[in-house]
Amino acid sequence: MPTFAIHCIDKPMQQALRASTREAHLAYVREWMSQIVVAGPLLDEAGEPIGSMLLMEFPDYKSAVAFAADDPYAKAGLFARVAVTAWRQVLPPREEDQAG
Repeated sequence: MPTFAIHCIDKPMQQALRASTREAHLAYVREWMSQIVVAGPLLDEAGEPIGSMLLMEFPDYKSAVAFAADDPYAKAGLFARVAVTAWRQVLPPREEDQAG
């Protein structure tokens, strides 16, 4: 299944909105656990969240965009911008890529 990078940047000064919607966001993402490659917050120099990064498997681009749009953070208006792009792992090599 293709992997997509979902890169989200918060609007400035929205720490309270992020905090108040965090549990709903985590519950939503956990529903998709089998499709997560890796996920977590983006941090500023002080270690404070300023966005989200998820690498997830979806059957197609449209499904990845729909997932991102339904995230409680997105629905609450937390993000200034969201980018969804296809992604392919090169390093470290996956076992199936080395089979030969």
